[in-house]
Amino acid sequence: MSELFYNAAPNATRVAPPLPTPRQYPAHKPANVYLFGTCVLDLFFPEAGMDAIRLLEREGIRVHFPQAQSCCGQPAYTSGYTDEARKVARAQLALFEQDWPLVVPSGSCAGMIRHHYVELFKDEPATLARAQALAERTFELAEFLLYICKVEFQDQGAPTKIALHTSCSARREMNTHLHGRALLAQLGQVERVDHDHESECCGFGGTFSVRMPDISGAMVADKTRALQESGAAQVVSADCGCLLNINGAFEKQNAALRGQHLASFLWQRTGGAR
Repeated sequence: MSELFYNAAPNATRVAPPLPTPRQYPAHKPANVYLFGTCVLDLFFPEAGMDAIRLLEREGIRVHFPQAQSCCGQPAYTSGYTDEARKVARAQLALFEQDWPLVVPSGSCAGMIRHHYVELFKDEPATLARAQALAERTFELAEFLLYICKVEFQDQGAPTKIALHTSCSARREMNTHLHGRALLAQLGQVERVDHDHESECCGFGGTFSVRMPDISGAMVADKTRALQESGAAQVVSADCGCLLNINGAFEKQNAALRGQHLASFLWQRTGGAR
């Protein structure tokens, strides 16, 4: 291994590389968007989905939620079941036919649709064109609020310290950590604290946590220890799979710290009522 690697600053090797081409964003907010709820959010964090809708509606945007949507196909895809992933992805493609942005409150699922649907359908020209068109209008929620809605949040909460956790795939593929940091920086009473292992995987990894439970358990133990040692009063994340894993570990450890989805945190801090 190179001398540069060994002499690097502690977090230098963990920073996500810049995306190949800077993304071009629409100059104006659209009147309509689709929301892709993700299967984990739908089953375990439905309030976060509702808060995402509330944030978008407060910007004057009408949110459409096709009821037949399900999984993005990422668990099958990353496990090597390409045919199964393609079947799931094909079903999702059929639901978002209008030329509206697709907003996803999960960086990993947004990354799947934006970057990997094209790979799945590379040998099907007609379907590939639809996948490419959907990829171009797919945005992670924080990215959409920041660059298209151009929100300027006014913090209405009490002073607090939070730690931000970003899914490792969302970090690599969508730069979600940068979008989350930028939105949190608008909240004057919120101090975001850095924590060791900030960019490392929490151990969930979809089916990885099922296939490699001992390794996954060790990883989430490292993650939760670092979060508790950070001095944060709360954990915020834009990925429900990570929240499910981290909160489950906190509960098993009888720890007081808990994680909340970024959408819910932003909604509550900016005066939104349930």
